[in-house]
Parts: sequence; structure tokens; C-alpha cells
Amino acid sequence: MPRKSIVLAASAALTMLPLLAHPDVADARAGGGFSMGSRGSRTYSAPAPSQTAPFGATPFQRTMTPRPQPTPGYGARAPFGGGAMAMAQPRRPFMSGFMGGLIGAGLFGMMFGHGMFGSGMGGSGFLGLLIQLALVFFIVRWAIRRFAGNRANGGNAAPFGMQGPAGGSVPQGGQQPVGVAITAADYQAFQQALINIQTAWSQQNVVAMQHMATPEMVSYFSSQLNDLASRGARNVVSDIRFERGDLVESWRENGFDYATVAMQYSMIDITTDMTGRVIEGDPANRTTVTELWTFVRSAGTGTWLLSAIQQTPRR
Repeated sequence: MPRKSIVLAASAALTMLPLLAHPDVADARAGGGFSMGSRGSRTYSAPAPSQTAPFGATPFQRTMTPRPQPTPGYGARAPFGGGAMAMAQPRRPFMSGFMGGLIGAGLFGMMFGHGMFGSGMGGSGFLGLLIQLALVFFIVRWAIRRFAGNRANGGNAAPFGMQGPAGGSVPQGGQQPVGVAITAADYQAFQQALINIQTAWSQQNVVAMQHMATPEMVSYFSSQLNDLASRGARNVVSDIRFERGDLVESWRENGFDYATVAMQYSMIDITTDMTGRVIEGDPANRTTVTELWTFVRSAGTGTWLLSAIQQTPRR
């Protein structure tokens, strides 16, 4: 092989090394093909399916929202070997002691010939024994009904772990999520945010992103851009076209409005080296993706900011 051909082959191999080490360059648009960000109290709840995204979204791979801790005493399992009856019928220490005392006292008296209430009831005869057993039965049944009635009257509190609309968990101490009306102007704002964020990404304009996304999302974008730069690469997204979309869910909590929308869009997505040579992607062919974008704003006012991007499962 000529010396010049060997040099060219070696140069091409060195150029491809960054791509082999980081196979996700093909998904180098803003978000990088990851599910990242936060959706308030619904961060760990799966978004509902929609016409644009019928299979929902993948769970978050990157988020700053802490995973909620289970409420103590809620959903506790029965002891090993307890079975379904042990789970469905909790123990009642008061009733166990009360019944044990009555029955124990009666049987003890019968064994020694005194009867439950002493010899005055004729405990030495068989008829007296039957009468005493009947009395024990009626007293125990009355006590059980009375105790159960007291529990029913005092047990009207709502259970812990109450579910909000669309399965969203209501945080303790927060506001129960309610639906938020999304207007045509809001939909237009979501589409424009999609284009503006991808444009700022291509321009590596982190300052512009700070006005379009939450600090959490800006930190992820900045980290991805730095990662590309460290490999001597740059991603350029152009000719972005919104294809279709729909609202997945909207809600309000703790003074903020949230809206998750499924958006399908196409674009020219290429990655170049620092000289502008294309190393990934095709400038002549469009790439189409479907993602779920979540936006947040102050309740009823303010500008929508991107707070999360989630990928859809590939079928």
C-alpha cells in the first residue's frame, strides 16, 4: 500500500475515534437523545399516552428532583407467612385482650366447677354450662360491634398517598394539582420555544438558553456542548419544522403551571469537526423525532420555560 494511502487511512481512523467512544453523537441535538429535567411532583410519574406519542415517554435519566420517600406506615407488608387475611384484617390489641379475658375467666371457672359468674348460676349442671357459653357469645358479639362502630365513626380521614389527576402524586404540604387551560397562544409559544432552543444550541449560545429554559436544563445543555467541544465536534441543527403535536397533561402546583406536550418535528441534524467537515449526519436528509417537552411558568403569568425533555420509546 502506498505511503500516502496509509497516512490517509490513519487520519480517517483518528477522526472516527471520538465517535466510537461516544456513539450517541447521532442524537446530538439539544437534549442529546436523553430524558432529562424535572416535572415537579410528576417527575417520577409516567406521562399519559397521546396521539403523537402513543407509547408515552422513557423515564428520566438525569434529574435534580429527589425521589419521593414512602410515607411511614403506608403500604407496609404483612409479616412473612401472615397471608392475605393478615394484611386485610389488622390486629386489634384491645379486642384481643378483652375477649381473652372474658373467655379465659369463664373457662377457668368452668374447669373448677364455679361457672363464669360463680356457683349461683348452677355451674355444676350441663344446662348451666350452656347458658354460660351463650352469655359469653352474646357479650363478645356486642363488644365487637361496639368497638367496630367507634372505629367507623372516627376513621373518616383521607388516606395518605392520595392520587391527583392522571395519576400524579400529590406532595404532602403542597397543593393538589388541577388542570390548567392551555390556549392557542400557549401552543404557539411551545412551537417557537422548540425552534429557538435548537437554534441557540447550534450557535452554542448558553446565555440565550438561560432565557428559555430552567437553570437545571441550561446546566445539562452546557455540559453537552462542553462534551462535544472536548471531542473537537460541533452539532448544527437547521431547517427545523414542527410536524404535529398535542397536549399530554397540564397542572398547577405550588404556584407554578406545568404543561407537557408531545411534539414531532424534523430537521437537518449534522455534527462537524472544528473545520466544518461533516463527521456525522446527512445534510441532504431530514431527521424526524418525537419528544415530550415540559414547560413551566408562574401560575397564570410569565414566560413558559423548558423544564424537561423526554424521549419516546422506539418501537
